[in-house]
Amino acid sequence: MASSLTCAGVIWAFLSFLCAAASCVGFFMPYWLLGSQLEKSVSFGTFRRCSYPVRDETRQMTVMVEQCGRYASFQAIPSAEWRICTVVTGLGCGLLLLVALTALMGCCVSELISRTVGRVAGGIQFLGG
Repeated sequence: MASSLTCAGVIWAFLSFLCAAASCVGFFMPYWLLGSQLEKSVSFGTFRRCSYPVRDETRQMTVMVEQCGRYASFQAIPSAEWRICTVVTGLGCGLLLLVALTALMGCCVSELISRTVGRVAGGIQFLGG
């Protein structure tokens, strides 16, 4: 197996992959904020939520839906700040995965990653983080 990476580059590739995977898992999990509402445990992230209140028109009261789900549309995300956070975090996770997978390919393919490509990838990781 030919590699275009040094020993430090191989370590960087695997750490990059682990960090990108952890970032993506954190992005998709709805446990950013935990609390309680109407005596029920609730949690939500940028585009997912668990145990959320809805208005029951037949009984004319607010009830808790005790399940996890994503927002029905992008506009259903509660605030503009959360929408921005969703877009920025999603783009960051995408960039981190792109760099990590390219670095892992560099472990297997010779002359795939040069010094310049490594520096650009580091810059992209900085932006993605």
